[in-house]
This record gives sequence, structure tokens and C-alpha cells, in this order.
Amino acid sequence: MVKKEYLSESEKGYTKIDPNDYLNTLKTKDRQLLTETIERYGEMGNETLIKHTYINFPYYAINSIIAQRVLNDEYYKKVLNSIPNQNKKSVFTIGYEGISLEAYLNKLVKNNIKLLIDVRKNPLSMKYGFSKTLLKRFCESLGIKYIHIPEVGINSNQRQTLKKQEDYDILFEKYKKTTLKETSIQQKEIINLLNEHNRIALTCFESNICQCHRLPLSESLKSIEPDLAIEHI
Repeated sequence: MVKKEYLSESEKGYTKIDPNDYLNTLKTKDRQLLTETIERYGEMGNETLIKHTYINFPYYAINSIIAQRVLNDEYYKKVLNSIPNQNKKSVFTIGYEGISLEAYLNKLVKNNIKLLIDVRKNPLSMKYGFSKTLLKRFCESLGIKYIHIPEVGINSNQRQTLKKQEDYDILFEKYKKTTLKETSIQQKEIINLLNEHNRIALTCFESNICQCHRLPLSESLKSIEPDLAIEHI
């Protein structure tokens, strides 16, 4: 916004220099909410606002590198108690269709995922944050490792004519007879990664697990390790 000359930057912060009155372009309810937010928090300095957020929403401070400095022992303990600590060995599956990047990453954090395995054949997306490079960067910033195993994916051209559940079922039956039989090495690699990281997630696009190859893939993994716990999130 500074480069586009909407804002100017100084040591004290940012100042709007764009002459347009964007407030009047908002819907009445949105304008009211924004005004109330400014009235409530607008006079707070950066550290005061951070401290206020950490005290009231300790979960959002679990990856903070300054929480211990800005909070007293009582409130910092609440942050530590908010860190997800589930440790049962599990395979999760997650799709990013219909949710924001923040909500997606939040699911990974809340379920204490240690490794995200991208099982898309082609890890590109028109949706911000879900192409391979950015997704890897965002995950690793949260202490979650990322790898891509394209061999267990499905070519996008096989999905072009899918309209009803029956079409998906036919595709996945073919997937079981071909790809899953041809990728035993990669599936054993996933099991080894599970044993190493304890809590892993397989990711693709579809939110409906019945319309994604994550389901037959996870079932195939369970046939290799029968006691495997699987959860779709």
C-alpha cells in the first residue's frame, strides 16, 4: 500500500495519504463495526494491543516469540496451556475447498499436525496460499513440515467430467486398481513418515472426503498398518 501511495510510512506507523473516503463506501453495518473497533482499540499502542490480544485469546500467542516478555507468569501459563498436545499416532486428511488459508492452517495447528503431505498430482492452485511454494512456507513458519508426494495423486484431466458421486466412485475404483497398486513404495514411505512424525495430514482440494482420493489412499494405508487411526478434518 505504501508503494501504491495509499499510505505513507514513518517510525510511528502508517498514515493514509490516499484522498478517497473509503469509509463511506462501506455498508452501514460494516461501517458501524469498523467505527466501534477504532473507538475501542484505536488509541492502543502496538505492544498494548498485542498484550490485550494475548491475555484474551491465549491460543493465538502459542507461536509468539515475545509472549513471555509481554505477559506476566499467570497469563503466560495460559498461553502454554493453550498449546495443542495431542500425541496419539494418527493420519489426518484435510481439503482446502471452501475455507480460508487461516482456517486451514488453524486446523493443522489445533490437531497438532507435525507433517503435511501434499498428495496432489499438481500442487498448484488459483486460491491464494495453496500452491506448493507458499503452502510450504506457511506451514514451516508454524513448525509444520511439508512434503509433496505426487505419485499418489490423480491427473487433473481425469476429473474434468465428474458431476455426481457415481462418477467419483468409478474414478476411485480405477485409482485403486492402478495408482494404489503401483505406489506401494510411496505408501510405505508415508507410513515411515508417520512413525517418524507421529501426527501427519494428507492434503488435497476437495472438502467432501467421498469426492477425494484421500479416502481410498488413507484406506490403503490402513491395510498396510491395520491399527492406524484415521481422521478426516
